[in-house]
Amino acid sequence: MITNERQYEQTRKQLTMLESSLAGTQAGTAGNDGFRDVQAAGLESQIQDLRDELTEYEQLRAGSTTVFEASSLAGLADSLIKARIARGWTQRDLADALGVAEQQIQRYESTAYRSASLARLCDIAEALGVTITERTELRDPNAA
Repeated sequence: MITNERQYEQTRKQLTMLESSLAGTQAGTAGNDGFRDVQAAGLESQIQDLRDELTEYEQLRAGSTTVFEASSLAGLADSLIKARIARGWTQRDLADALGVAEQQIQRYESTAYRSASLARLCDIAEALGVTITERTELRDPNAA
């Protein structure tokens, strides 16, 4: 997941490089003849993944997405990051709203909020104006 403008620009550059490599592979100027199809398929897959990430970030940044679903409590981190981006906030903006250093938000986001307390997650959700609803369901302990 792309979480900031720097990562967005790096991803765009990486996409351009992969597209160039794919063009060379398809033109027969790169790679081994017997391996070319496998190389092209791998590059196409990576290119599509990057395009998907760029599209998601662009949609979030445009503010066109306002609901983020998390299928587990662990998914809450991605939802908070997406909400920050959709709100149009940088990591610095969130840090300022919380009265912490920007580096703290960077650390939280780079570790998917693993080190953040429940109280801090509530503070972040409040600062972002996020309403979190989660259904708690007891799973069958015998289910695989």
